Amino acid sequence: MTKAKEYEARTEELLMPIIEANQFELVDVEYVKEAGTWYLRAYIDKPGGITIDDCELVSRSLNEKIDEEDYIPDAYILEVSSPGLDRPLKKDKDFARSLNKEVEGKFFKAVDGQKEFVGVLKDFTKETVTLEMEDQEITVDRKNLALIRLYIEF
Repeated sequence: MTKAKEYEARTEELLMPIIEANQFELVDVEYVKEAGTWYLRAYIDKPGGITIDDCELVSRSLNEKIDEEDYIPDAYILEVSSPGLDRPLKKDKDFARSLNKEVEGKFFKAVDGQKEFVGVLKDFTKETVTLEMEDQEITVDRKNLALIRLYIEF
């Protein structure tokens, strides 16, 4: 397990009691380096959406727990936010919530000559995703999905 994955897993463990106590959903945790700076990000959600006060509550509580545990030796910036409407589908619960909804995305390797797609998410397993596109269903390897998210029409 990489250092980043270890920090993400430990942060998730510390976050879960805070998330459950406030009836939020933990969407994702990431530890990434951008422009020379490390970021520890937690994405949270709840029915009706997350407010800035929700983010502040979780951030303060999480920061206290991280300070007590002191498991990240690097300097980093802690961010707690909503994942946004255009968040990618990553976990099974994201796919389950999006069944029979229109999704868009990109493939790593072209499927039927296309690298980008818009279709309806019909089914998924740990290994595959089934999409309905132009009156036909196709099943693709989840490993071939560079990106998949809900389709937002403007």
